[in-house]
Amino acid sequence: MFAIIRKDLLLELRTKETLTSLLLLGLLTLLVLSFAFEPGSDVRVEAAPGALWVAVVFAGVLGLSRSFLAERENECLQGLLLCPVDRGSIYLGKTAANFLFMTAAQVVVLPIFVFFFNLTVTTAFGGIILTMLLGMFGFSAVGTLFAAIAVRTRAREVMLPLLMIPLVVPLFIGGVTVTHKLLIGKGLDEVSQWLNLMLGFDVIFLVVGWLVFEYAVED
Repeated sequence: MFAIIRKDLLLELRTKETLTSLLLLGLLTLLVLSFAFEPGSDVRVEAAPGALWVAVVFAGVLGLSRSFLAERENECLQGLLLCPVDRGSIYLGKTAANFLFMTAAQVVVLPIFVFFFNLTVTTAFGGIILTMLLGMFGFSAVGTLFAAIAVRTRAREVMLPLLMIPLVVPLFIGGVTVTHKLLIGKGLDEVSQWLNLMLGFDVIFLVVGWLVFEYAVED
């Protein structure tokens, strides 16, 4: 698993394709949505959580669609499958690498989000960061599994969001709800149910992905 993470990180350091794509799409999404509302208006603040998570989802889909693309084009995927290791370890390694890429992109996107929507940085952003980490981890767990399936199809760019987006709706709703409540001054105790839902989602789909990945990559 750690060898796969190391391989993906080294490849990304050389090409910088995934991170660049994640950053550009995330920033572009925030820029477009920020201009849809008047500066300083109450509607702008209300729309901020949705804009943030739309940027996370759009950028995440693009990054996950590239997850297995290099392996597929260079026949590396077949080589990985022939390695004498548990195929679930391949899934865990790819999931961890995708999560790291998404997290690295959001380190840049989150401050830009605060600037575009004219938000005040408070202690609530600690809870927002936790919520984003839970959301991105679940997104990576689901997306890695379906990326392995979609990359073997002709219409992989279309198949991945069609397969994945309906399943991550609970994460999206939970992330938007928690972010909104924290921005208006609510405490973590008031959003603990949503955080527990997101954590449960992450654990369930990580286990499911680990169990069924072997069948997802069979010819």
